[in-house]
Amino acid sequence: MKQFKFILLSVFIFTLFLNSFAQPPSSGNVQVDFHVKWDGKVIPDISFVSDLVRTTEVIEYRNGASPNSAQRAPGQTEYQPIVLKRPRTMDNEFEKWANKVSYVSGGMGSEVSLRDFRKDIIIELVDNTGRTLMAFKVYRCWPAKYVPLTKLEKNSSDEAMEILVLEHEGWERDLSIR
Repeated sequence: MKQFKFILLSVFIFTLFLNSFAQPPSSGNVQVDFHVKWDGKVIPDISFVSDLVRTTEVIEYRNGASPNSAQRAPGQTEYQPIVLKRPRTMDNEFEKWANKVSYVSGGMGSEVSLRDFRKDIIIELVDNTGRTLMAFKVYRCWPAKYVPLTKLEKNSSDEAMEILVLEHEGWERDLSIR
């Protein structure tokens, strides 16, 4: 029996959530911002968080009792990496975490320890009063790619950026926040 695999994309885009909160209360528009936290603190100046995307494989199979029609079942779920970007600042949280996975400098005895390179992070949507409107917990993240400084060009208005790409083992919405 052949199994046909199809991909079912389940995409959660922050803009959809932002639009759902953009309805004005009685006195005007609600401004929505976001925070990214790890190690219990807000990481400053993050200006971009990529989509939270999970893809669940669809397994199609035939049951012997119904040979003319196929049935479908969910297969393995995969999570796409999360990209964090921010203007290059003096804060070194991106770099410290990336160095837990790969650190070039040093000598014997300064090897990287993979003991604590994974972290859980929280992505929060907050209103202009600082009230958390929605949050997502992302589990067992680790830096797969680190760009300490993006391309620089003279006479360009582009800002120097720092980028951290996180692999992870899944996310869920924090339903305790209402």
